[in-house]
Amino acid sequence: MTLDELGPRICIMGPSNSGKSTLADALSQARGLTAIHLDQLHHLPHTDWIPRPADEFAVLHDGAILGSRWVMDGNYSRLLARRLERATGVILLDVPTAVSLYRYLKRCWFDDDRRGALEGGRDTVKWAMIRHITTATRASRARYARMFEEISLPKVALKSTGALAAFYRSNDLRR
Repeated sequence: MTLDELGPRICIMGPSNSGKSTLADALSQARGLTAIHLDQLHHLPHTDWIPRPADEFAVLHDGAILGSRWVMDGNYSRLLARRLERATGVILLDVPTAVSLYRYLKRCWFDDDRRGALEGGRDTVKWAMIRHITTATRASRARYARMFEEISLPKVALKSTGALAAFYRSNDLRR
């Protein structure tokens, strides 16, 4: 699957801390797409990940998908059907849980300017997020895989860090 086959509106799905935002920014730079990080739309800026009211998030989401050229990272399954109606391609990331946990801790402790971060926010280690990554992610992975199989758009699944690295190389993407 080539980037051209994925088209000008790409959804990136996958577990927390799997590299969705980094890939979205790389695709944005390489393809001239607007990078839309759903976490930034879902949470209030200048907070410690406080969600917006659901209807406000839906309005922001629906406005973002109206664009003609975008790459959007995040899951938010409640709005996925709307997103897929406008999307031209889908990428599923599925890195191991240990990698996701490592990336979460690294971003909290060392990354001052990470991709997809909240404006004015700072990531801090939270036990609820560690628990989410180590326990809830297993069920989420199975759900994402089922959803991915049902999607009829052009799609690519990257099921390891090696596959993700190869995708970056084969498409001349920069992190």
